[in-house]
Amino acid sequence: MRKFVYLLLASVILIFAGCSGDAGDAQENEGKDSSLQDKSEKEEQFDHVYPLTGLGTNDDIDNRTIGVMVNNHAEARPQSGLSQADVVFEILAEARITRLLALYQSEVPQVVGPVRSAREYYFTLANNYGALYVYHGAADFVNDMIRNRGIEYLDGAVYDNDGTLFKRESFRKAPHNSYVFLNAAYERAEEKGYEITQSQDPLPFLTEDEGSDITGDAASHAEVVYADKPMNIVEYEYEPATEKYIRYSDREKTVELDTEEEIKLDNVFIVETRHETIDDQGRRAVDLETGGNAYLLQKGKIQEVQWENREGRIIPVKDGEVLGFVPGKTWVNVIPDSPGLEQSVTVTN
Repeated sequence: MRKFVYLLLASVILIFAGCSGDAGDAQENEGKDSSLQDKSEKEEQFDHVYPLTGLGTNDDIDNRTIGVMVNNHAEARPQSGLSQADVVFEILAEARITRLLALYQSEVPQVVGPVRSAREYYFTLANNYGALYVYHGAADFVNDMIRNRGIEYLDGAVYDNDGTLFKRESFRKAPHNSYVFLNAAYERAEEKGYEITQSQDPLPFLTEDEGSDITGDAASHAEVVYADKPMNIVEYEYEPATEKYIRYSDREKTVELDTEEEIKLDNVFIVETRHETIDDQGRRAVDLETGGNAYLLQKGKIQEVQWENREGRIIPVKDGEVLGFVPGKTWVNVIPDSPGLEQSVTVTN
């Protein structure tokens, strides 16, 4: 009997010891979970926010924006460096061929191109965003405007194939073979007495909560027709897994030349405005001041909005209130107001 009692007491002690150990383990695990949560929250705290993407970083963000004129002719595709641009403006140059102004600030790729010639509305945009303007050649009157207006620039025609700033590649024919080494642009700019650092106000961006509550109609696919004969059609295909839009030119996916990395965008902003042909070469004047109708595509949704030029930057506005961009990459398609959005853009769900 005494032996049975001893065994019973020993069992009770072991049970209580086990419960105490479980409670201790639970408290320890809870402490670890809390510590991990605190660490995760701390990791989401950043010292700075990139002004053109709205993404956080602990790196310095005072490097000057660089705006590069990127060739978008069929013979210039696929291009190099577009996946690293913070913002890209796509606007008609001559005929029905578009050209790109790619703005780089949060990322500075080694090589960008092919680089193409200047236009007034492009260098005006670059200047409004505080960017150093990089191009390759221009008509004399355009070069005169650049100098007379105090635009800070690097012209590939001056450094043509010098191997340090610009290089002509042999795998393409001129004028589709000029590439710029973008890191060298800061050194050349400093040699010309230009500022290579800057402080600029960020574009308007949505908070995480606002980004998860975007309204609008479903928009899984958008097509922008600059021309159908010959073809100049831009498409955006929504990818739910990444909540981004994948870009296409003339039915082919827009990718990086060397890596075939897809161009994925968080914001697609399609704006209509007045275009006017100003000479017998087909050069245009494009109104980027007055504002007008626009579509804004974000996270699989489309909103009909207005665009406004606010302190030089093209901003979405609805009912008089500025709308924020989703933090990340943005592509702005500028199209003529005749025929305009309804005729040139098709959106499906």
